[in-house]
Amino acid sequence: MLFDSPSTFGRAFRILTFGESHGAAVGVVLDGVKPGLAFDLDAIQRELDRRRPGQSDLVTPRREADRVQVLSGVFEGRTTGHPIALVVFNENQRSADYSAIADLFRPGHADLTYQRKYGIRDPRGGGRSSGRETLARVAAGAWAKQQLAGQGVTVRGFNREIAGIAGTGLDWDFVETNPLRVADPGTFPAQRAAVEAARAEGDSVGGVCEVWIEGLPAGLGDPAFGKLDALLAAACMSIGAVKGVELGAGFESARRRGSENNDPLGPEGPLKNDAGGTLGGISTGAPVVVRLAVKPTSSIARTQHTIDREGRAAEISTQGRHDPCIAPRIVPVAEAMCALVVYDAWLTQQELRPEGFPGLQEWDWEAVESAIRAIL
Repeated sequence: MLFDSPSTFGRAFRILTFGESHGAAVGVVLDGVKPGLAFDLDAIQRELDRRRPGQSDLVTPRREADRVQVLSGVFEGRTTGHPIALVVFNENQRSADYSAIADLFRPGHADLTYQRKYGIRDPRGGGRSSGRETLARVAAGAWAKQQLAGQGVTVRGFNREIAGIAGTGLDWDFVETNPLRVADPGTFPAQRAAVEAARAEGDSVGGVCEVWIEGLPAGLGDPAFGKLDALLAAACMSIGAVKGVELGAGFESARRRGSENNDPLGPEGPLKNDAGGTLGGISTGAPVVVRLAVKPTSSIARTQHTIDREGRAAEISTQGRHDPCIAPRIVPVAEAMCALVVYDAWLTQQELRPEGFPGLQEWDWEAVESAIRAIL
């Protein structure tokens, strides 16, 4: 089972996240970690720094250092084989911002469904449904990234689209130098202007995040319900702001003929990668490309129609500190969830075939690109 409970994730490598936005802390427990592995806390902190609030003028100004602490499972810089508990203590909550709307249900949020399901909810920042929970995922994903890097696998992402403005260029060096984490310097000014305009109007915008998983061998993923693309989709859809996931050509493939959509194979490897790196739910050795539709931030200052606890019509304006576009901070979260899936699949495959990955030989992607240019 990928999800044994609402707060756990994984099979061979399992995590459990805990905490609320306005509680004492948020954290994660990692289980299934072998003993004696080097534990790089600084690398985990760097990933948390990419996700934290207050890092630019285009995200929430909530000031949190998000300094991670190890509570268990590590001794003298190495894993002990026991559960690793990581925690980040909240320091800059302003719960009073929510007192005026404690009895109202915010449109686009989980307030209404939490109340109906549990009969009780924490209205301060959304409690468990808050995006702050994702810092626990990023901490766990940072560990998974470290383990995958040792196998030559990289997981990195960017925002392909902001506010309906899509970039076409892909400059990886530009991604971490701009506050929107977009990859096309040419469209960045228009994308930034769109975010600023929405914020000035008390509104918000969404985006499309894209994650590339490179260096995978062929053979990861398990039919029929453990398909790699299915697990990636489930993991990414578990991120609160994500409303859609596609791999490779995704929904565009529904508009094509088979002769156009299939990826021909040549001696050098596939001649294109519209499949997005999987066939039959198993990795092909090509880059796995995952795309996430990120909705506009639900907390906006504009007045909206809603109801109160008694079901009476009301109006609401959500004050406080919120992101006019959550997509920039989604990128490290999406990377983390993809890394968790791939690392878990890697460990699962090792249990199935300890001798290694037979699969196809590694593809020469420079040769593939040359073949594509020759065809075009």
